[in-house]
Amino acid sequence: MGKHLQTVAAMACMKSLLMVFNFVFWISGIVILAIGVWMEIELYKYMEMSTEFSGTAPYVLIGTGSLIIIIGSFACCCTVKGQPVLLYVYGAFLAIIFVLELGAGVSIFAYRTKLNEGFEKGLTQAMINYRNDTAHLADNFDLMQKTLHCCGNHQASDWLNLTPPSPIPTSCCVQEGCDSSDDRQIYSQGCYEKIIDFLNSNIGLVAGAAVGIAFFPLLGVILSCCLASVINKAKYEQMA
Repeated sequence: MGKHLQTVAAMACMKSLLMVFNFVFWISGIVILAIGVWMEIELYKYMEMSTEFSGTAPYVLIGTGSLIIIIGSFACCCTVKGQPVLLYVYGAFLAIIFVLELGAGVSIFAYRTKLNEGFEKGLTQAMINYRNDTAHLADNFDLMQKTLHCCGNHQASDWLNLTPPSPIPTSCCVQEGCDSSDDRQIYSQGCYEKIIDFLNSNIGLVAGAAVGIAFFPLLGVILSCCLASVINKAKYEQMA
């Protein structure tokens, strides 16, 4: 009888721990989903400047975050019902989530390197097409120059060195309504170094967070399997 009470107490403890995990896991899904949406809305404007741009990275995070939210919602039912089979299935799903999150983090790191390699050519190409742009890259280029306080690819004179030469855009102005032909009134630093630093810091943070969060589901795998084992033990002790 004493062993059975100990098993019941352990089962209650494991259920409580798993419920706490489920809540934190569900919140992590919202965070990953928010990061994916933020990448799609904010970083997209900068990333598409690269010739190596691919729009899949944000959607991987959005899909993974959505999957975590759905699984986290059903996980509470599995924990409350205390069915060993459901708990083992939940553990298997968590293992799949671990692989997905780890793969997403590693792929974002690799994607960042590939993305950076295409900026040299991509920025120059965007400048050449700036006056006859039909893909909104001109608007994004203006936004980049205003936000990052830069001008041209490596320097402001890059605009004048194009073939044919192009006037320096007013988005290079330090203050609104300046004379963009006056070097003293425009940003002197090029955008290449600034956008590389900006994306490396932001995408590096996203990738690091994805890899860090990826190991969290492993805790859920251990908790769900342990709870299933304790429940099976309790049923065996009742029969005995």
